[in-house]
Amino acid sequence: MTRQRLGRAFVFLAGSVVGGLALAFVIVFARPDLLRGPPPAPAPDIAPTAVPVASTAPPPVAVVSYADAVARAAPAVANIYSERVVKERLPPTTLAELFGDALPRYRQRIEQTLGSGVVIDADGHIVTNHHVIDNAERVSVQLADGRQAEASVVGRDPDTDLAVLSVKLAHVPVMPLGRSDQLRVGDVVLAIGNPLGLAQSVTQGIVSATGRGQLGVATFENFIQTDAPINFGNSGGALINSNGELIGINTAVLAKNLGIEGIGFAIPVNLVRGVTREILDHGRVIRGSIGVVLAEVDENQARALGLPRAGVVITNLIAGSPAVAAGLRPGDIITTVAGNAVHSQQDALTRIAAAKPGDTLELGIVRPAGAVKVAVTVTERRTG
Repeated sequence: MTRQRLGRAFVFLAGSVVGGLALAFVIVFARPDLLRGPPPAPAPDIAPTAVPVASTAPPPVAVVSYADAVARAAPAVANIYSERVVKERLPPTTLAELFGDALPRYRQRIEQTLGSGVVIDADGHIVTNHHVIDNAERVSVQLADGRQAEASVVGRDPDTDLAVLSVKLAHVPVMPLGRSDQLRVGDVVLAIGNPLGLAQSVTQGIVSATGRGQLGVATFENFIQTDAPINFGNSGGALINSNGELIGINTAVLAKNLGIEGIGFAIPVNLVRGVTREILDHGRVIRGSIGVVLAEVDENQARALGLPRAGVVITNLIAGSPAVAAGLRPGDIITTVAGNAVHSQQDALTRIAAAKPGDTLELGIVRPAGAVKVAVTVTERRTG
């Protein structure tokens, strides 16, 4: 009896559980929102405290640019186009020409060359290299703003490879001039010019050396050496400092045909100032001369030549010159000019050239018989 009651109770309980589960399933199916929790409480009306976050952005990098220097200087750099007549021999076309029984035939053609120049004053005077306009029949100039004009040659100085041109144009841009005597090796410089006809090209480098000479480019050499790329057409263009001031006139590249790169030369602006002032005042540069040809000899050469010592030796004299009149002779070694010791051929030439025609120079001379002083009257140096 008891077992029967327990059995019926178990069946009733099991049926109740199954029925309850079924009812719960139906309710959840009909109202799924009942399974979600209560909505979150609204946030208090208080501004949250700012929490600093470390920045992951890289620090700002200082940008080095020379755009301001270029903008200041480049408008005063001009393109120079020169035309010269070139005479060339024609190849022989007959046996008579081939064996010299007939005169050779020649023809003339117009050769055009490129170069650069720098406007140095508001009157339209332009400095360039002498070799850019040498033997030119016609010289024309194009400014950075596109204006063109024919140029006249005011004067030239082959001894420094400089020339001054003039153009009749109004409101020309003028190059600010710097100081080449304040240059230091390592200073940044920019070359601006017309290389290969690419007008207003700018290249960058440093001052590699100053006071370079004995390159065979000009008689009086005192070049700035730079590794700023200089190419054909850059001649006569500007070498500027990082302030946009002219510090040199680009003039030469050393042995580029041999594959040597990064060795270019510029005439220092302090020398340019003096030469242009002389040309504008006199039409030429007035320099002193005594009519000697000089060379440098070392100890071995001095012994081989029978000279008493190494130094700057007179190798030849110009007929009728002051040196002949003063009794100088080949083999004399110059030790001083006007009381100043000379250390090179360039040094001696520069000191003699600095004297004015009519001045008297005292030279210290060493000869096998001993040292003597010789007074020489200076005359004006003539250039071709």
